[in-house]
Amino acid sequence: MGEFKVHRVRFFDYMPSAIRAMAFNSRTERLAVARADGALEIFNFADHYFQEKVIPGQDGRAVEALCWVGQRLFSAGLNGEITEYDLENMRPRYTVEAYGGPIWTISSNSQGTLLAVGCEDGTVKMFELLDERIRFQRNLERQKGRIISLSWHPSGTLIAAGMMDMIRIFDAETGKEMQLDPGVIASKSKEVVVWSIAFLSDHTIVSGDSAGKVQIWDGLTGTLVKTHLVTKWDVLALAVSQDESSLVAGTSEGTVVQFQFIASTVDQQDKEWVRTRTFKNHSHDVRALAHTETAVVSGGMDTQLVVRPLLDKVEKNTQESALRKIAFPHRSLVCCAKKAGLLLFQFPDHLELWRVGESDGLGKPGDSLPVKRNPEKLIQLKRKGEDHICCSALSPCGGWLAYSTVSAVRLYRIQYNNISITKVSKLPKDLRSAHQLCFSSDSSKLFASSSHSSVVIVSLNQLECKHLHTLKPRSGESRPVHLLFASEDGKWLAAANADCEIHVYNLHKLKLHCTVPVHSSCPTAIAIHPVTSNLVVVHADQQIFEYSLMQKEYTEWSRKLQKQGLHSLWLERDTPVTHISYSPKNPAHIFLHDMFMFCIIDQSLPLPEAKTMLYNQMTLRSLPEPERIRHSHAFKISLPLCLLEDHSLVVVERPLLDIMSQLPAPVRQKKFAT
Repeated sequence: MGEFKVHRVRFFDYMPSAIRAMAFNSRTERLAVARADGALEIFNFADHYFQEKVIPGQDGRAVEALCWVGQRLFSAGLNGEITEYDLENMRPRYTVEAYGGPIWTISSNSQGTLLAVGCEDGTVKMFELLDERIRFQRNLERQKGRIISLSWHPSGTLIAAGMMDMIRIFDAETGKEMQLDPGVIASKSKEVVVWSIAFLSDHTIVSGDSAGKVQIWDGLTGTLVKTHLVTKWDVLALAVSQDESSLVAGTSEGTVVQFQFIASTVDQQDKEWVRTRTFKNHSHDVRALAHTETAVVSGGMDTQLVVRPLLDKVEKNTQESALRKIAFPHRSLVCCAKKAGLLLFQFPDHLELWRVGESDGLGKPGDSLPVKRNPEKLIQLKRKGEDHICCSALSPCGGWLAYSTVSAVRLYRIQYNNISITKVSKLPKDLRSAHQLCFSSDSSKLFASSSHSSVVIVSLNQLECKHLHTLKPRSGESRPVHLLFASEDGKWLAAANADCEIHVYNLHKLKLHCTVPVHSSCPTAIAIHPVTSNLVVVHADQQIFEYSLMQKEYTEWSRKLQKQGLHSLWLERDTPVTHISYSPKNPAHIFLHDMFMFCIIDQSLPLPEAKTMLYNQMTLRSLPEPERIRHSHAFKISLPLCLLEDHSLVVVERPLLDIMSQLPAPVRQKKFAT
């Protein structure tokens, strides 16, 4: 297999932002997650929970609540604005000022015709949903305190509002209100905040408050039915299943408590809300919840998105029954300049350029070599404007750096020997913003994925840059391109979009060469082999395909892999492959990695059989050579990396979260056996 010198990079101090809100769309099986820095993420639960879209945040845009209306997504925040998002171009479409101060909550009726927001000034403001915009309709009667939480009755005629010490019900047409008993909610010593509320079809109202209580109310009479004390602190979030048979409450202790509408005893005929389970998957406040058909999804201050399966709703020992903790983005935030030995780290508000260290001396495999030169941060570049960085790239020579926000692309010339950086002031008009950026292998061109699946090509030289061409797919697709890869020989450019399409362009002829057969799962990583010109694609369902660009068909190795099937332990992995590269010394080696593992696929070796120990390479190495050869197979699992020009590997480690200790034992043993 060969040996590599490994650089362990422990200085990428990336910290995800806390989760503030989430909303699940049961029709499209998409989960929208809002973070404290204003960023918005869309996860496709139908495609192995893949994070298919990320809309970067903006200074001052703190999202407090999210709401789906059909396939339209709205947010509201403490800046007092309502925002609708353009999910095709991954940016805010427009914002509307509510003129009620900070907005704490947003909710739509089941008919999808009205939006209601709860404001700091005590008003519930109603907005009519039009085809392209929203339009203010009217205010419901103003209250004395801020409106913290809202929930529509499924009929669309009533709205329940949670406030300080009370719950009010409004008639959506007349504004008539009914006040529930404030003496029951209020505490003698302090005010009680009704953080979350749910209005069920049988007119039951469920509230979660700062006194640690989940309370069940009769919405017709305004009387308290039952109180469940679930924590000494706050109940911050509630979520109800679609059939209203289960609800979950998130607390500031990091727990999620489930209630089910069942008979409390075997002999009892009448059903009631009974506390059934308590989950502890978070270290801090659970700020947001979603209840899918088979799982509870939670997020909060510890930044992790946790998908907790409800074992009574799924078959055991399947992928659907596994606990998932999504801690990092499903995209690369690290760029490597192979020829210069540089690393570019992307943060929401700045970029960091580092030179990797050098070692002195030789050692046996596994030895830690003495450091001759420590890693060095060369440049920290703060982004311009209010919009956060959505993508960035570093040229292979290390001389060019580019990044994009939703409003602009910025390009810089770098002299890393004497550490200077110069902004390129005049960029082509076609280069307005980009979803993805990458440079050609000779650093002479910049490729930027633009709107409608097009790719802008910009030529670079010392004095200026100019627009060469815009590549467009024949289909006229408008889905954003989320993956770009330029071949080493400068002939091919592959672009993958969120519709699972992969277009390959001939850069010599500046036209579309072919479209790879569409797989049902979204591509997560693509790369073109520098020798064979074969395109390797890995999808969110962990399937691997190799496509010959010359023959415009799948290779023999790819057909064999699909016929035999991938190893079950490979398919059980719950993190997507985010990068593919190749060995300059051995064309048969393909390098893959995700956030936890690094894999070398040796195409010259047989594929692993179903009973093969896929992950335990240390045991394989301890066997006598004849036995080791007999058991060897194509898949070798180790750690994540980047490949430098001198054939050394860079392992980027993230010490901020002890992810290994938080994984379930079976998954942890599989992932970290080597």
